[in-house]
Amino acid sequence: MNASFSTHAGAPRRAALRKLALVAAVVACGTAVSAAALADEQTTGRVFGNAPAGSSVVIRSDFGIRREVPVDAAGRYMANWLPVGVYTVTAMANGKALVEHQGVPILVDRGSRVDFACTLGRCSEMAQR
Repeated sequence: MNASFSTHAGAPRRAALRKLALVAAVVACGTAVSAAALADEQTTGRVFGNAPAGSSVVIRSDFGIRREVPVDAAGRYMANWLPVGVYTVTAMANGKALVEHQGVPILVDRGSRVDFACTLGRCSEMAQR
């Protein structure tokens, strides 16, 4: 029976309490989803830097994470959403490792810059090897 047509004195109050409980449940669910998304952002970091244009960068951890990202035409790369830990970052070209940096720390909500220096502007030669 609809509360607005009820003859009971407490019916409108019960209907209002039900609506309030429903609103509270919806808000609680939304908060839980937001907290989960925020927690994910707060437990990851990123690696970025410069490497030979056209190559790729492989980021590996001791606990099984492996991510490969391309290097753009300007020689930049970035890998986001990496769990906190210590990584090995390797510049790759034509299936071969060019340079490797070990012990790169990934900290919560921070970026670690790892550049692969090209000697005397020879980045394109380095990538073609």
